[in-house]
Amino acid sequence: MLTSIWTDYIAPMLRRPPRFQVAALCHRAGDAGPEVLMITSRETKRWILPKGWPKKGYDAAGAALEEAWEEAGVKSRPATPRRIGDYRYTKRLTGGVPVETQVAVFAIEVDKLYEQFPEVSERERRWYDHAEAADLVDEDGLRDLLRDLPALIGTSH
Repeated sequence: MLTSIWTDYIAPMLRRPPRFQVAALCHRAGDAGPEVLMITSRETKRWILPKGWPKKGYDAAGAALEEAWEEAGVKSRPATPRRIGDYRYTKRLTGGVPVETQVAVFAIEVDKLYEQFPEVSERERRWYDHAEAADLVDEDGLRDLLRDLPALIGTSH
């Protein structure tokens, strides 16, 4: 009974709500469906989407656009980014402290890639077919979004 009280009532009250980030799912039309621009993380060099914390003066879509520019050199088409889903992961803060993080994912159609951008020397970027991109990521929720991308952005592939 004490275990039940702890598990069902006390522990949930002590948990902190997840942190919030925004991600830019930068895409373009490819021969076999949408292609996704992936970047490497700075420390582990895993393939990820450009993402970051909300920024003062930006709404979530605007912050996603800013991350796409800073981390991948993306100039988007004029349309406002559209939120296509969310996923969760455990972010490791400075010192290795783990925090549960919810990420809002915004679809951004790429108009142009610049060769010079703020984090050019810190990251690699590469286009992948959306299904290939899904196989590269660690987070289940992001993997699902990438696999479902044609339906989410309204393409026929």
